[in-house]
Amino acid sequence: MDREWVMATIEEIAKFSTGGPGITRLAFSDEDRRAGEYIQDLMGQAGLAVRRDAFGNIIGRLEGAMPGAPAVATGSHLDTVPEGGRYDGVVGVVGGLAAIRRLAGKEPLPHPLELIVFMAEESSRFGFATMGSKAMIGSANPSWAKAKDQAGDGFPAVLGRHGLDLTSVRAAVRGREEIKAFIELHIEQGPILERTEKTIGIVEAIAAPTRLKIVVDGMAGHSGSTPMDDRQDALVSAAMIILAVQEIALEQHHRGTVGTVGIIRNHPNVMNVIPGRVELGVDIRGVDHDSIIETIQDLKDAVSTIADGQETPVAIEVVTADKPVPMNGDIINAIETACRQFNIPYRLMNSGAGHDAMNMAAITATGMIFIPCRGGISHNPSEEAAPEDIMKGIDVLAATLEQLAR
Repeated sequence: MDREWVMATIEEIAKFSTGGPGITRLAFSDEDRRAGEYIQDLMGQAGLAVRRDAFGNIIGRLEGAMPGAPAVATGSHLDTVPEGGRYDGVVGVVGGLAAIRRLAGKEPLPHPLELIVFMAEESSRFGFATMGSKAMIGSANPSWAKAKDQAGDGFPAVLGRHGLDLTSVRAAVRGREEIKAFIELHIEQGPILERTEKTIGIVEAIAAPTRLKIVVDGMAGHSGSTPMDDRQDALVSAAMIILAVQEIALEQHHRGTVGTVGIIRNHPNVMNVIPGRVELGVDIRGVDHDSIIETIQDLKDAVSTIADGQETPVAIEVVTADKPVPMNGDIINAIETACRQFNIPYRLMNSGAGHDAMNMAAITATGMIFIPCRGGISHNPSEEAAPEDIMKGIDVLAATLEQLAR
């Protein structure tokens, strides 16, 4: 029955989507709101006291036997990238609720248990990632006030339509005295567990992204009448920069660093005009901070050389620069104990993707539990996690929560 409930709940949440390939449930969209309301109803049915904080994060609480004790929390997010999968984030929300449901049927634990559904984990809509957990730890970015989505809707106005006020976000902040520990269950979003035939990944550190906006200025001109040796083609320079990101990241790959150019905006973007301006969005991330710094410096040097050689000025802006986050050693040990208890094969590993857990580590002891996803595919309609792996992840999560709450 537990397995049937978990899988049916995941399928029900998948219905909250705009349609088209995969799942599209952008942060603070109507689909996101309805999915959150559905989870709130399930929390209430499980006996949790439910509230939403000043940023819209959903918090369900099962009181413990020790009044005033800090909570042991779990959770993840419900928002998706455009045309994403049905398991990213959702496994941690549904799995967290399933674990708490199990523990609610036992003798009350000394510490309360909480399920947290963080808002706006994905950066797809407003360009900022893990916004809900950042609001909860007091790291709201002043630039959020200027953020807009692709439709031109400003973030403060979108919040207002949900009955929230960005100027009151400080009320969402929680301190170390409120939360004893936080554990996030998540699909791996990579191929390592599947390749090594392990069921559980115990995260030792979470990679942090440094995101750059690179703007290349050339000279727009007629594509037919401008000689090849007299051009300042911004897109040619941008292509060379893209290749430089690839080459430099490959040089640092042995240290766990990766580099991606995920955004290209070409102006004027017509067939018969030499591109006069190109904007690139670059994502550099890893778990070795020194490697990330070296990667960025090497990229800046390469960009400077390209700009001089092509006579196309280039501006580089650092949009975000987070540091890699180690997970708590005691929680790593607790998750290992749970894996051994159930005789589940596991491995210690790093997370290449960012998660809300990396922010929660600023205010409490934090850990992450990974389960495999088929082919390592995520942020894609083909994203898939086996039901048996989901249930084993819930077994480990429930045992870890119980151990910490005692």
